[in-house]
Amino acid sequence: MAKQLLIYSTVIPVTRQEHGDLCFKSEGRFDFARTVNAAPLVLGEFQASAGEYAIVFAETEGTPVPVALFGIAPETNAFVDAEGNWSGTYVPAFLRRWPFVFSTDEKGETLTLCIDETAPGFNREGRGERLFDAEGSATVFTNRMLQFLQEYQAQHQRTLAFCKRLQEFDLLQPVEARVELGASGPRTLTGMRIVNREKLRALTAEQLAEFMQNDWLELIYSHLFSLRELERLREKAMTALAAAA
Repeated sequence: MAKQLLIYSTVIPVTRQEHGDLCFKSEGRFDFARTVNAAPLVLGEFQASAGEYAIVFAETEGTPVPVALFGIAPETNAFVDAEGNWSGTYVPAFLRRWPFVFSTDEKGETLTLCIDETAPGFNREGRGERLFDAEGSATVFTNRMLQFLQEYQAQHQRTLAFCKRLQEFDLLQPVEARVELGASGPRTLTGMRIVNREKLRALTAEQLAEFMQNDWLELIYSHLFSLRELERLREKAMTALAAAA
């Protein structure tokens, strides 16, 4: 089966009948993200991410979404080392929630807890945290994960509202970044957008007031500040290529 949502292979709903004795023990490894060169961010992550990752807006069929860049070339991640450890300081919530995720119905009104059943941490031998207790009720671990996913979902909706406004005000411009990787030659990053500074300065007082009231200006400046991390990403990519060679 093709990857779902970048990092999920086989997503199934969690049920007491099927998973009453299922346990999960996290290995603290990120092999599942080794071929992910960017991951979505929500608004609450901009500040923590801006000093470490370049934040850009990925082009989609609908509203562009903010992502943190992890690699220069497709299917490369300079932040996952040979042992599967994450070499960055901050790990985006999109990755931290794996192998759990919400699915929604067609109307987007009902959320269902799902898991990627291919995750190596799942077992029925009692290792790690149980999903349900002996009476069939969700454990503290499962409820904690549910709360995390609910908070992430709420942040995701606020993020879409922010991005939609950027799009409506025509503040996002498409860009390409040509990056030299030494003997490996140049790579060109495409399919991304950044905030246009001139159009930002041209916003009306009313529009600026809306952005300030929603703390969106701070997010925009964090995004623009983060673009300097492209050079550090290039250096990490070259180091990874040298190690692989």
